[in-house]
Amino acid sequence: MKKVNIVISGLLLLASLAANGQGKFYTKTGRISFFSSTPLEDIDAINRSVVGILDTKTGDLQFAALMKGFEFRKALMQEHFNADYVESSKYPKAEFKGQIANSSEINYTTNGSFTARVKGKLTIHGVTKDIEANGTITVKDGKLTLASTFNVLVADYNITIEKLYRDNIAKTIKITVDCTLSPL
Repeated sequence: MKKVNIVISGLLLLASLAANGQGKFYTKTGRISFFSSTPLEDIDAINRSVVGILDTKTGDLQFAALMKGFEFRKALMQEHFNADYVESSKYPKAEFKGQIANSSEINYTTNGSFTARVKGKLTIHGVTKDIEANGTITVKDGKLTLASTFNVLVADYNITIEKLYRDNIAKTIKITVDCTLSPL
């Protein structure tokens, strides 16, 4: 009986390793930050509760972030961001749905760092735009860390900046993604 349990345990372990290598990975604690720089002011915010999922079989990738989850150094900036710019009560989340275009070139089962080309649709403020970005996928001990930096134009997402603050907020915002995903 003991040998049967060992054999069954071994088979289950092999099956789970195979599933992890070509399965789904997720996070509920991903980080996305943004940065705006002008001669008058730098503005940055971070959201540490981003939800994401990656299917390594298909390369499908999705992220969602509640807009109210972005934290600013100054409470007034956070208030203006949510009420006036992204209107988070009307548009509560930002979403990305896309694919890792070169997913077949990434070995999700071996520790290492791989260049990823991501293509998809980014929705902010109720507006969806095609987006492409390069990034890095680091595989370490069965977990995946996804990192990317790219720019978005504020005007592309119909976010209106009051004339009084136009010199304080950059027209192009730098977005940084840093998410560690675990096997689902």
